[in-house]
Amino acid sequence: MSPSPARRLLRRTGVLLAAAPLLAALPLLPGAAPASASAATTASADATGTSTVDVAVNQLSPVAPTAQDTLTVRGTITNKGRQAVTDAHVGLRVGASYGGRSAIDDAAKSGTGGSPDGTEVSSKYAGKLAKLAPGATQDFALSVPVKELHLGADGVYQISVALMGQTAAQPYQQTLGIQRTFLPWQPSGAGTRTRTTALWPLISDTHLTAETGTNEQQTPVFNDDSLARQIRPGGRLQQMLALGDDLDVTWVVDPDLLASVDAMTEAYKIKGANGKFTSGKDQAIAKEWLSDLQTAVEGRKVVTLPFADPDLASLAHTGTKVTGSLGRLKDATDAAVYTVDTILHVKADTSYAWPAEGAVDPDIVKVATSTGADKIIARSDTFKETGSLAYTPSAARPIGGGATAVVADARLSTAFRGDMARAENSTLAVQEFLAQSLMLAKQTDKQRSVVVAPQRMPTTSQAHSMAQALHALQDGTWSQPQSLSAATTAKPDPGATTRVPSTRAYPSSLRKQELPNAAFEQIQSTQSDLENFKVVLTDRSRVVTPFGRAMDREMSTSWRSRTGTSESFRDGVSTYLSDITSQVALIEKSGVRLSGRSATIPVSVQNNLWQDVDHLVLRLTSANGTRLKIGDGISEDKAVKIASGHSQSVKFTTTAKATGPITVYAQLFTEDNQPYGEKIAFKVDATEITPTVMLVIGGGVLLLVLAGFRMYTQRKRAAAAQRPEDGPQDEAAAESEPQDPAAPTAPADVPQQPSDPTADTSPESAAPSGTGERVDR
Repeated sequence: MSPSPARRLLRRTGVLLAAAPLLAALPLLPGAAPASASAATTASADATGTSTVDVAVNQLSPVAPTAQDTLTVRGTITNKGRQAVTDAHVGLRVGASYGGRSAIDDAAKSGTGGSPDGTEVSSKYAGKLAKLAPGATQDFALSVPVKELHLGADGVYQISVALMGQTAAQPYQQTLGIQRTFLPWQPSGAGTRTRTTALWPLISDTHLTAETGTNEQQTPVFNDDSLARQIRPGGRLQQMLALGDDLDVTWVVDPDLLASVDAMTEAYKIKGANGKFTSGKDQAIAKEWLSDLQTAVEGRKVVTLPFADPDLASLAHTGTKVTGSLGRLKDATDAAVYTVDTILHVKADTSYAWPAEGAVDPDIVKVATSTGADKIIARSDTFKETGSLAYTPSAARPIGGGATAVVADARLSTAFRGDMARAENSTLAVQEFLAQSLMLAKQTDKQRSVVVAPQRMPTTSQAHSMAQALHALQDGTWSQPQSLSAATTAKPDPGATTRVPSTRAYPSSLRKQELPNAAFEQIQSTQSDLENFKVVLTDRSRVVTPFGRAMDREMSTSWRSRTGTSESFRDGVSTYLSDITSQVALIEKSGVRLSGRSATIPVSVQNNLWQDVDHLVLRLTSANGTRLKIGDGISEDKAVKIASGHSQSVKFTTTAKATGPITVYAQLFTEDNQPYGEKIAFKVDATEITPTVMLVIGGGVLLLVLAGFRMYTQRKRAAAAQRPEDGPQDEAAAESEPQDPAAPTAPADVPQQPSDPTADTSPESAAPSGTGERVDR
């Protein structure tokens, strides 16, 4: 759907205002003050003939005039010689029309100097110069009614600005400087218009890291603040959006860019060179940019690349040798669909693949189509015609297997490379682009579909030049805009080549820019670590999603020719994964002393993640199972589940069979028996008593018990012997009983102790024995 006229006018006004800094330096009137004296240092003794004066055409309008228009040319002239130029004037010249696209190529290579050519328009339209000193620069402006150019049949004409003058060494009128360009001329509508598809890429470098901050909210972290600068007013991506909104183009979007800008709409961090974080402050700008993009693409065709624009050629030539690489491409395609639908609210078209520089070979086609992209955007300088067609064929080519190569025109696609910030370069590029387009249209009366696939990340000045050319083309008489899907389904030319170039024909200059095999091995290693880590998580999306997208970014086409930067990014991803994996770890343990035959050994596990972990197994292993058993054998496993921010102590029973230190190993494993984290080792010093010693000690204890028992029984018998058999006697009887003087008495000076042993028998009585009582003598 094309923008409304009012919207186009508003956007075009904004584009012109944005381009004002580029145009502000353009000269408007002749007679401007000469440059400073330092410019004289540019003079050269070799600047002679038609190279004496440098002529720069900085503006030409209209770029494709009609018979009723007035052609205006503005620019500068600079004296590069060592002598002053006098009696000079600047005039407009018209040359012959070109006979084909190759003739335009040749003419573009000799735009300045050489033999004077063309016929000068009436002198009344020339700009007079009295004198131009060595090194001096002066502006000029020429306005000539188009009818005064006396153009003939429709076609592309040479038009040039030349300075005529003389010097003291050569005191006669001659051409001292000339700048040639192209003037497309087709005042009446063409019988058959070329249908032109222009791709408008919204692609950027990688900005978002795998890090998500050290908090539960998972604050995104950016490598730097460059993305914010690009979406701010006047930034590259802001200008791409504003310019594209006013054009009838097919948007080609990298979902990674959308995800990165979307991450900036909330709290985010910027990682400095010193590793410290600062808070981002461009949330409002990010929201505005996304809102403008949603409006711009509403109801229009959006082609979505796989997430982070993976380098298909690197995957095809190197990545397929590493297991799992194609799986990452599939994940990147799936992520693209979700991202575009969520952020732009449009249906993502992932059926197109766009290899770097449109260079293809059978391996690239195979990789691209492996994830369902059955349309390959190629370019005609690598997908060359091998037949004898006298014209440029339509873009669509069936290449077998249900796939279609959409071959973009190389001349139109590469027209705006280089420094377009220089007004002269931009003006010449626009004129050459239009000239090639018109010459292509004039090749045949057959209806054809042409595709323009520019560089992936145009600079701001390149984007402005592209937009100026596309505006002229879409407002012109020989071309009409068309969507990419329409170009893809257009009827192919029967004589166009459909054979994909061989792998050997792939440009060596592009192959040197590809990711090395080590890059894909590192990506796969990170993937393996992630697989091992995610099985212990209770909320896997908090880790799997950011790291999955980070690994997609590791394969990005934007890393071409930036080997060191891409390697640093991959190292950062793997290091960060290792860091968060280590947040679940065994706590270092000092030596353990066992003081018995059996004992319990505790081992602690710490979880410093922002989520619970489960499905872990802690294994304790004895280095010598014959001396120290763990559980019932040499090792024992116990399940581990730890809440966020907590630690858990796991206890193992042990049995010692010998004394002395024994090494014990503790290792975490996932439930599928994959090691998790680092193993720890500690010493267990077994001081348990052996069975022989235990018998000796037991015997000694038994003897002590028996000795004590004997003493106890002896004391008990002695106490019983001291008690009278008939009970206590009457005290009065005892006192009246006569005492035997001969009876022995205890010495008075020997105290009697209660503990003294009593006699085994009682003393004999002196009284007569009773009847029948036997008395031994």
